Amino acid sequence: MPGREPTIRGVTRAVSAAGALALLGGCNMVVMNPTGDIALQQRNLILVAVGLMLIIIVPVMTMTVVFAWRYRRGNPNKIYDPDFDHSTTLELVIWSCPLLIIIALSAVTWTSTHLLDPFRPLERIGPGRPVPADAKPLKVQVVGLDWKWLFIYPELGIATVNELALPVDVPVHFSITSTSQFSTFYAPTMAGMIYAMPGMQSQLNAVLNKPGDSWGYSGNYTGRGHSDMRFQLHGMAPADFDRWVARVKKDGGALTAADYLRLEQPSEKVPVIRYAAVQPQLFDRVLNRCVEPDKPCMSDVMAHVWTAPAVQELSCSDEHRSGASMCSACSRSTAWLLALMKSADRIPNHVIALEALCSPGFVRSPV
Repeated sequence: MPGREPTIRGVTRAVSAAGALALLGGCNMVVMNPTGDIALQQRNLILVAVGLMLIIIVPVMTMTVVFAWRYRRGNPNKIYDPDFDHSTTLELVIWSCPLLIIIALSAVTWTSTHLLDPFRPLERIGPGRPVPADAKPLKVQVVGLDWKWLFIYPELGIATVNELALPVDVPVHFSITSTSQFSTFYAPTMAGMIYAMPGMQSQLNAVLNKPGDSWGYSGNYTGRGHSDMRFQLHGMAPADFDRWVARVKKDGGALTAADYLRLEQPSEKVPVIRYAAVQPQLFDRVLNRCVEPDKPCMSDVMAHVWTAPAVQELSCSDEHRSGASMCSACSRSTAWLLALMKSADRIPNHVIALEALCSPGFVRSPV
């Protein structure tokens, strides 16, 4: 029947819309359901920022509809005023409201940026709950590999792959690096996203407040195995965490430098691996890119170059002595270049020509 076709079509659309909403109801918006205080404060910052912006957006959207209806062509009560050109009240509203919103957003963003600085030690473990004076942060060293995560607990002497267990209400200090690519360490229920970079160390101070299981991952695309570069995050009561540590020490293997080099090779969908013992200073060797035998560490190379006679005897020529800051910058750049050259190319130590970067402002000096 022709008259019923629009009705059937409308019912079909309504059922489809209801089904889509039902499917969306099954989504877990982890960012909006934090289990850690840092993630909670970040969630609140999002809500405050959105709320402040809606103060402008909602009236504008509403007035768009009202104006379109009120000044429609068929409105018999519309007012036509061809001589209107200015309204002081309207100008004040148009300019002052957005300005106030921007000032409020700037103040909130400025304070939150400093309060939520990932390098800043925690001052509280929850709303109205300051960090106890005798609380000692749990240290966890994080290494982003291709395509998996390595977690080292240096004070406990254990390590895991693709599994991070933390006791609730205990501050945690993360030291974060990676091997070959820029990854991002991101556990959305615990804290924000932190870059993991080769040869560099990032930090994160965070805490979990609720027991439970969730996931973390890398939010930065790093190639073929990126989609499976995920880790399990377990929030545990302190007693349960102690039992978990005891199981790892009982059942796990040992993580030596040789084991790490095998683990470092690219691999996908790596299951959870637990290590009952970890070679001392392994994270520092990963950070300084010297896990391989007989490979010099970046920190040692830089320390050697900074104390070498060639660096200490760098001097500006007479025509550049007045520019002390430029000479200082040139000496730092030249020293850095020398470190890379000596580490990578093994060039002879008897003579190094210090040029290119700062010539003619620098003279050649023997090493």
